Amino acid sequence: MPLKVAVQMDPIEGINIEGDTTFLMMERAQERGHSLFVYLTESLAMEDGRVFARGREVTVRRVKGDHARLGEFRRVELSDFDVVLMRQDPPYDMRYIDATFFLETIHPKTLVVNNPAEVRSAPEKIFVTRFPDLQPPTLITWDREAIAEFRARHGDVVIKPLNAKGGSGVTRHLADDPNVSAILELHADLSQEPVIVQKFLPAVSQGDKRILLVDGEVVGAINRIPQKGQIRSNMAVGGKPEPVELSARDREICAAIGPELRARGLMFVGIDVIGGYLTEVNVTSPTGAVSLKAFTGIDAAELMWERIEALRSRR
Repeated sequence: MPLKVAVQMDPIEGINIEGDTTFLMMERAQERGHSLFVYLTESLAMEDGRVFARGREVTVRRVKGDHARLGEFRRVELSDFDVVLMRQDPPYDMRYIDATFFLETIHPKTLVVNNPAEVRSAPEKIFVTRFPDLQPPTLITWDREAIAEFRARHGDVVIKPLNAKGGSGVTRHLADDPNVSAILELHADLSQEPVIVQKFLPAVSQGDKRILLVDGEVVGAINRIPQKGQIRSNMAVGGKPEPVELSARDREICAAIGPELRARGLMFVGIDVIGGYLTEVNVTSPTGAVSLKAFTGIDAAELMWERIEALRSRR
């Protein structure tokens, strides 16, 4: 049965179709006979308990510069759709959180992927702390004394903003680095959020694996290699994707977290693994599906739609 699909995303006109996972999801939906409607988060409105958005019907095609044919703007009630894909990029700020409250009112009658309540309760860099045996030594805090004590125990560390994206603001600090106080002051000036301090993993030079899971089941992985002299391997900051096999440790990690993801309705998830350690669980708008398909032929977007269709048919 064809589904009516709304996609909450960043402006479709500006996406890079060569690497965009959301675009691949839309392509697969269209090929399977589903209709597509796109809107921006800021168009959401709640009136008398009903949730509306202003957006446009769209058809997509893999033609660079002419990838989206858009209809006229119109206001729709989101509960009239079968599926909403929540795919806007972070930062995970109050606007992001408020959008989850809006979408929570229509889920699960309208299936929201990922479950908005669980997106809100599973911030990507905090949710991973539910699995302490899988992650490297990690501290999340505002407290500079706690940070100093952590560095004294672990030496070489990485400092990250809590809710940024794509490797933004990630810095490495050796045990004797005198610049940590200045970096923490900068973080405090830019945001009221705590920072993450994590033991540096030298294995990052060999890559940061992005592993995709659909409904809690592992699909496949790519490796992201940082540029020479860099520690950040995110493709948004120049990391180079390459094919990689899943190791026994990777499968162990996925087996440990998969049931929790499925129980929470976190259907499309990307986890990051460095040197056998789980470093992030990405639930907002995870990427990597295009590279995975290019390297392996495995289509995570296709598998996602198969699962969504199965869920809708049972309802």
